[in-house]
Formats: sequence, structure tokens, C-alpha cells
Amino acid sequence: YMCLNGAWDFAKCKYAADLEFTQKIEVPFCPESVLSGIGDRGYIPDCVYSRTVDVSKDDLNGRLVLHFGAVDYKAAVYVNGRRVTEHVGGYTAFEADITPYVFEGQNRITVAVHDDVRENIPSGKQSKKPDSYGCFYTRVTGIWQTVWLERTPVDYIKSIKYFPQPDYKTVKVELVTEGCASASVEVFLKGKLVGVARGEVEYRHTFDVKLDEIALWNVGEGNLYDVTVSFGEDSVQSYFGFRIATYEGRKFMLNGKSVFQRLVLDQGYYEDGIYTAKDAAQFGLDISLSQAFGFNGARLHQKVFEQRFLYECDKAGYLTWCEFPSWGMKCDDIKALGVFVSQWSEVVEQYFNHPSIITWCPLNEVWSDLDNAKLVRDVRFVEAAYNVTKSLDPTRPCVDASGGYHGRFTDIFDFHNYHSADETVSYIEDIKNTDTLTMDTVYAPDSAQESILYDCELPLNASEYGGMLFTKADDSGWGYRTAASEETFLNEYLQMTTAYLDCEKISGFCYTQLYDVEQEQNGLYSYTRGKKFSDDVMRRIAECNARPAAIEK
Repeated sequence: YMCLNGAWDFAKCKYAADLEFTQKIEVPFCPESVLSGIGDRGYIPDCVYSRTVDVSKDDLNGRLVLHFGAVDYKAAVYVNGRRVTEHVGGYTAFEADITPYVFEGQNRITVAVHDDVRENIPSGKQSKKPDSYGCFYTRVTGIWQTVWLERTPVDYIKSIKYFPQPDYKTVKVELVTEGCASASVEVFLKGKLVGVARGEVEYRHTFDVKLDEIALWNVGEGNLYDVTVSFGEDSVQSYFGFRIATYEGRKFMLNGKSVFQRLVLDQGYYEDGIYTAKDAAQFGLDISLSQAFGFNGARLHQKVFEQRFLYECDKAGYLTWCEFPSWGMKCDDIKALGVFVSQWSEVVEQYFNHPSIITWCPLNEVWSDLDNAKLVRDVRFVEAAYNVTKSLDPTRPCVDASGGYHGRFTDIFDFHNYHSADETVSYIEDIKNTDTLTMDTVYAPDSAQESILYDCELPLNASEYGGMLFTKADDSGWGYRTAASEETFLNEYLQMTTAYLDCEKISGFCYTQLYDVEQEQNGLYSYTRGKKFSDDVMRRIAECNARPAAIEK
């Protein structure tokens, strides 16, 4: 393959065949970022990228495929002035076979982008206002993940899926191909061949691969199997983790063992690159910063993170919730369902193989303006989001809408709680004594306008809490609540977290948040990932988080 990151011609306007470019941009950094070389944080509803690539004679022997990791939001791709593909959705990969459009020598690739978060589109935490505010941040326009060219044979491997089996001896490997040929699947563990399967594949085939050695993927143990798949003249290097994630009653079970989810909210923002880290080392750093506080995973919030980040999670044995950036999309009308399904289905298909993803989260805090009687609502949207997710992947738990308003179908009932420690303890006592979550009317079994208190029969998860801004008198910033001293912050944190850990009806928590993002300064680290607390406070928080939970006993 050929990586196409680097300098591209750039213009902030709509596409035209005779367009003259006046700027350069460093791909894959968005034009709003410093690392792009542009740093324009105003609205950029339309922009155009262009560059030349050298195509050799050998490149034309099979297929030449142009790949984009992600382009926000709508991308039209041209090669030598001819339109080759279009993609809608800012968070998933797409590709185009450009073989019929290129010739030996210099060829020009052009990408026209439209992206306006003020429209009814999924945009996560990107601000619709001119500037950032509250929990909304700098916008991200255009290419923000890697671009590359790949050569393949005419008949090639299109996709691979792995299904670890509950006998803990076998993995099913599903191949989807273009064409028909003999195929082989070789599985390695630390360089040793531990499983082989061979056979003929005609577009789709599933192999049962018996494994001589089982190394389970667990918390803190990112045991990964390497895989080589051959199909005709094509060969692919891949990997998987052997783990089974499910619920038994209220308990989250990882490989048959109860595991409490000690998660932290991670929003995937970087001061210099916005959505895009300056290098892959940043991914491992963020995971290690989280683990230093005693967390065993993260809820990846309102952004579909790069698969390169998920690879680091896979290696580290780091639990994640994969969430669609549903904010910006109106979920109050069933007509919006088509936009959601087309984009979310790409996420589930593309991210299926990551063992670190233990929960799908298609929606977040829908219908928070429930008291507005002028809005038409349809709870079928939430229920359809859950049903679509489970039809695409029945192997993982799914929460229909994190934090409410839940529909009738969900594997987990989670709630968001930014109340004080004393109030939190009171709510947890109610759960213990009455099997009722009394903090909010967040459960809507029949319609979004008929909210009732939740009786805690489903697995219960506190998927957002805390959000405390620790600040000195001369500091400014936004948080859900303010702690004026380290001692106040620590006492609040320990009291809330201990209450969750000591409740045998709660399967996990997620603290808001790992690091500050722009003006939202309620992180455990600064936006630049600098320390905000003394070593003693960090140690005591980590010790609290790592305590055995009541539900694990």
C-alpha cells in the first residue's frame, strides 16, 4: 500500500473543475487544528482537497483501491476529474476501486467535502455555535483519518469475522470474498501455529478452527492471536482476541467470570489535532493514564474512535463501550431512523472484531427536552436502534440509549448522575432497599412521554457520574459541579465511587472524565494530559477504584 498522508492542496469552497488552490493542508488533520497548518475554527461548510499520485505499471495489474479512514461529513471523490464514489457519514471508513480511472504516471485525486453541523446530522460534541461552550467543542471538518492506496488481486478477501465459541476450544472464522478460490486460515499464538483450516470459498464461507492452546482475552491481559488468511493470490494479516462478553442476571460476565466495569469517560480530543492524535503513541498514553487511576476501561463518548486506538485497547486488555456520535441528529422523529441505521451499521460491521468492545451504545441521552410538548416523539426510534444493533451483532450487550430515555428493549439499564456524593448515596440506598432508582424519571416503556421510575431488574450501570471541576480561585472553566480543594474533590470522589462499588446490584460505573476538553475542565488530567492532583490523591483514587466490588464477590 501507499500512505497518502501529508501535504494536499486545499480550498475552503465548493468543488469546481477549474478550481485554483491557494492553501496547503497536512492530512489527516482537520483544518480547524493546529497540526493541519491552517487552524481555522470558523464554520467551513464546504472544502476541497487535491493531490497527485504516481501510478506504476505494476499498480494496474490487479485492483488499485483508494481508502479513507474517515471524512466528516459528506465526501465526493474524483480521480482525474471523474467522480468515482460518494460517502455520507463522518466516522467510518470507505473505499473506491479506482483502477478504471487511472493510468500509468501522475494522476490527480480530489475530494469535495460538505459538512455543516447546524444541519440535522450526527456530529457528537461538535459545537453548532460559532465558538465552543459547555460540553460542546471545536468542530471537525473533512479528512481526519489516514488516506491510503492499496493493491489487491482481482479476486480478493473482502472481510473477516471472528466468533469465539463457548466451548473455549474453537473460533469460527467467516470469510467474505470476491470470486472463488482455495483458502487457508492459520492461527498463531506468540509465533506458534495453534490452529489451521482449509477449504474452497465461493464468496462466503465459515471455517471452524480448533485451537491447540487457549489464551483468554481478559482485563489487563490483551492476549491476541495472530492470523494469516490466504485466498488465491491474496493474503491478509489479522488478529483476534478470545473472549465472550455477556450478562448473567445483573452481573457482567467476561469469559464466565463476574467483572465490575471500572470505566472512565474518554472523548478522544487532542489540543493540537482536535479529533486526530499527532501520532499513534498518544493512544497508548491515554490508556496508561487511565490505568494509573485504577480504571479498567473507558466509555468512548460521542465519537467513533480510530481503529488504531481500538487496537491499543485490544493489546492492553482495556474494556470499551463503542458509542455513536448521535448528538446533532434529531431522534424525535422516526423519519431520522434511516440516517442513523445507514451509518451505525457501518460502525458495527467495521469494528466487530475488536475484543475490547464489550458494549454497543447506539444513542446517548435522547429526548432530554422531554417537557417540550411541541415536539413530536416516537420511542420506536430508540427501540429500533437496539433491534438493529442486535441483528447486526448478537454476540455483545447493547444499551439502547445511554442515560435515557430507554425504550422497552435494552440489555442494560444505565443512568447518568451528576448529583452530589450525599445525594448519590441516598439513591444507592434506595436501590439496595427498594429495587428502585429514584433519582430521575428516565424509563419509558411505552412512549417517551410516559416516564416512570425504574425497578432494577435489568443490569444496572452508572455510566456517567462525577464531572467535578477542581479549580483554584484564579482558574476558570466549566464542570457539572466545583470542588474548591483537593481534599473536597477526593472526599466526594471516594464517597460516590465507594457507594457504587458496595452496591451488589450495580455492574459498573463510568467517571466523567479522563482529561479536560477545552473549556470543560472536569478531567482527572489537563487537556495536555498533565497532572492536576498530588501523587497521594492519585494513589487514593486508584486504590478506591481497584477495590473489589460487591457484585464480583
